[in-house]
Amino acid sequence: MAILVGAETRLLVQGLTGSEGRFHGLRNRAYGTRLVAGVTPGKGGQDVEGVPIFDTVAAAVAATDANTAMVFVPAPFAADAMYEAIAAGIRTVVCITEGVPAHEMLDLYAHVRARGVTLIGPNCPGVLSPGKANVGIIPAEIFREGSVGLVSRSGTLTYQIGHELTQLGLGNSTIVGIGGDPIVGSSFIDILARFEADEQTEQVVMVGEIGGDEEEKAAAFIEAEMSKPVVAYIAGFTAPPGKTMGHAGAIISGSSGTAQAKKEALEARGIRVGTTPTETAELVAELARG
Repeated sequence: MAILVGAETRLLVQGLTGSEGRFHGLRNRAYGTRLVAGVTPGKGGQDVEGVPIFDTVAAAVAATDANTAMVFVPAPFAADAMYEAIAAGIRTVVCITEGVPAHEMLDLYAHVRARGVTLIGPNCPGVLSPGKANVGIIPAEIFREGSVGLVSRSGTLTYQIGHELTQLGLGNSTIVGIGGDPIVGSSFIDILARFEADEQTEQVVMVGEIGGDEEEKAAAFIEAEMSKPVVAYIAGFTAPPGKTMGHAGAIISGSSGTAQAKKEALEARGIRVGTTPTETAELVAELARG
C-alpha cells in the first residue's frame, strides 16, 4: 500500500520551468510518477516536455485533478506557494526548498494543521514509494520495493541506510525525508502513525540526529502506540556542543539533544539503536528474518 505517494499520485510542480524543478520533476516522471502539471506565474500556456504549465495552482488543479504539489520555489516565496497549493485543494505538499523563514513556517504549520493537509518539509529530499512514485530528489534507483518504512531528518543518511537495506536483500514500503529545519510540516510521530496503519509496512527505521527532542517524543509514541518493530539511528555522536551541524535543527546545548542522550531515551523504551548506518540496516535484517 505504502504511504503519502503512490499510483494515485497526480503531481503538480510549482517551479517546473526552473532548472531544479525541471530536472527533478522530469526525473520523477521518468520513474513512473504521474506528473500532470507545472505552475509558474506568467508562463501559463507553455509546456515542459509535454507537461502543461499554468499561471496558478487553482487553474492547474481544475484542468488536471492534481492532488500533490512539489515546491521548487525560491525561499522568499515558498510559503506563499504552499498557501496557494492548499487553497487550491491540494492535500499533500512536499517542499524541497531550504531556507524558508522560520516565522513564516510557524504560521504555515498552524494553517496546515487546521486544514488536515499533509506537509513534508521544507528543506527535505521528499517522499519515495519504490515501484510506485517518487516526489522529490531521492535517488530512487538505489531502492527496491519491500516492507521497511523509513523516516529521516537527514537526506543523505536516508540514501545510505536505504542502500544498505537493498544490499541485504530488503526493500522499502515508503521513504520519507521530513526535513532538517527546526519547524517542518510533519514530525516523526506523524509519519510513524502512518506506517503503523500501513498494510505494506512491517518494520520501520527512524533516522534522527542531534538537537531538539523529537526523537525522545517519538520514543514515547513508539512504546505506547506502535505494534510494529522500530529500529533507530542517531547521527551526530561526535558533534561538539554548541555547534550547528548541517541542519538548522541540529544543535546541542550541554547534555540536552546529544546523540547519546537520544540513544539512551530510545533504548529505555525498548527500541534498538544502531551505532552506524550499516549496523542499523543489519538490525532491520535481523528483525525481518524473525
